[in-house]
Amino acid sequence: MTLDEIDKIKEEGLRECDAVKTLPELEAVRIKYIGRNGFLPQIMKGLKDVSPDERSEYGRIANEFKNRVGSALDLKKAELAAGGAANGESTFDYSMPGIWRGLGAKHPISSIIEETIRIFGRLGFTVAEGPDVETGYHNFEALNTPAHHPSLDNTDTFWLETGELLRTQTSPVQIRVMEGRKPPVRIITPGRCYRRDTTDATHSANFHQVEGLYVDRNVSLADLKGTLAYFAREMMGPGVDVRFRPHFFPFTEPSVEADFTCHVCGGKGCRVCKNSGWIEIAGAGMVDPRVFKKVGYDSEEFTGYAFGMGIERIAMIKYGINDIRFLYENDARFLQQFV
Repeated sequence: MTLDEIDKIKEEGLRECDAVKTLPELEAVRIKYIGRNGFLPQIMKGLKDVSPDERSEYGRIANEFKNRVGSALDLKKAELAAGGAANGESTFDYSMPGIWRGLGAKHPISSIIEETIRIFGRLGFTVAEGPDVETGYHNFEALNTPAHHPSLDNTDTFWLETGELLRTQTSPVQIRVMEGRKPPVRIITPGRCYRRDTTDATHSANFHQVEGLYVDRNVSLADLKGTLAYFAREMMGPGVDVRFRPHFFPFTEPSVEADFTCHVCGGKGCRVCKNSGWIEIAGAGMVDPRVFKKVGYDSEEFTGYAFGMGIERIAMIKYGINDIRFLYENDARFLQQFV
């Protein structure tokens, strides 16, 4: 069923609802449009046949159909019941079904965090947490970030009058864990982060990250690649592959960017991956020896890898969301798609 057909049916339903004169007539309209065998179930069944690019818009139109027709039915029922009461008639319609409470939906960000914890949990990673308000030492200095780095500027970071800051990443949790624990360490650190980004379709001043750290004897870049490849297949599907590209991060050396093959087109090229066949997901690399020195680890004895990725980015790619603001507007019509 096309979007134009759904709109046409919706307008017909609203006109029929407005024209009825009795409660039995209203019940017949309800059954026709939102009953078990009515138009609404047919529309929802058609969602599975819609292309990924159009699924979000189709879901929005379907929910608008449900809400508009449902509200019109409720208002008409109240109007007819009030008229019957004024004439001394019973206001209770025994033919109407009971009103069921709608089921809540888990937020996409919560779903991605929980799935990420389960996937890495199968590899032996445990969850570590830390404070949202951090020190400059844990957020920058201990992570080998030089004092002149642009990320320390007021234009990039929320600094507080106390000299502390709202953490710009969850990497400080890794520092705190290493300060209090001897190797081996194998953790992930999901949590909320803050940066002075102007909000648009792909950026937000408030966002979520999950970072990982594995430190032990003889940890190599090959171990990192295997870990991220496993995560990619479990999160995005069995056909997803991973590639590494050289990059730079202050706290890892060597550093890489990890790309996943586009799960929409299978690497052939489409609008989602900008026809490249790849989607950038994570920054990663081997922990810089200078970071180990800060936390008292012997870099001659131990090696380790670290990685970090944005939860919102994974959610947008996995669910076909084209605007990060949808994740924060708390629109029940949007969230209902994830029941």
